[in-house]
Amino acid sequence: MRLNKLAKLAVKALEDIKARDITVLDVRKLTSLYDTLIVASADSNRQVRALANHVRDELKAAGATIVGTEGEDTGDWVLVDAGDLVVHVMQPAVRAYYNLEELWAPPAKAARKAAA
Repeated sequence: MRLNKLAKLAVKALEDIKARDITVLDVRKLTSLYDTLIVASADSNRQVRALANHVRDELKAAGATIVGTEGEDTGDWVLVDAGDLVVHVMQPAVRAYYNLEELWAPPAKAARKAAA
């Protein structure tokens, strides 16, 4: 399955369970580890785990290979690794602390943001 379709499927799965602030980043020019990074927020540990499980199940049902999941024990931040697509589901405080969007922003956007 094409990566673009997988990313759209992951976003739809996140929207199904009311994830907030969904951000999709193309990181192909920044790393060779994966191509697309999706970050979303959830209001509770239970919702974080439910979102991650739903994303994993939907991607798997569509034929994607799930390399693994991390963080399900605590539920503050769960990562779903589908090879070229990685989904992070986080509680807002954890998301603000790690600020993955700024870390993975393309260099031009990061420079513009710093200048502002």
